[in-house]
Amino acid sequence: MYAFKRFSGFTLIELMIVVAIIGILAGVAYPAYTDYVLRANRADGKAGLLNLQVAQEKYRADCPQYADGIHATARTCASGGTHNLVSSTSSPNGKYTLAITAGSATSYTLTATPTFTDAKCDVLSINQAGTKTENGTDTVANCWGK
Repeated sequence: MYAFKRFSGFTLIELMIVVAIIGILAGVAYPAYTDYVLRANRADGKAGLLNLQVAQEKYRADCPQYADGIHATARTCASGGTHNLVSSTSSPNGKYTLAITAGSATSYTLTATPTFTDAKCDVLSINQAGTKTENGTDTVANCWGK
């Protein structure tokens, strides 16, 4: 009787099939991952704007007007109270720079400018009426809703 010797291991074809499958999975997963990271960064910008909006409304409740800029130091308003609007011009995770671009006694526009490249949404903004805008290539619903 003859004894057959079996070799263990993978053939070149089997290895090439595995590499091809990994490549296909990576090709599908990478765009989804980058989209997820962009949405997470946008959430940071939206959180910063909403925090600043709450601070503006609190300022208006104590003073007869909205703040005309972001003030890290205490300011005295016409009613005599002193207030800090916010302590930083950055969003909570530092992905956006916050600003009050149009502030008056009765209105304001808050903007969040990304510190990274975001062509889809770019600069996010909100005003005293709660109107949300963006100046990128995507829609307001996609930028603010997701």
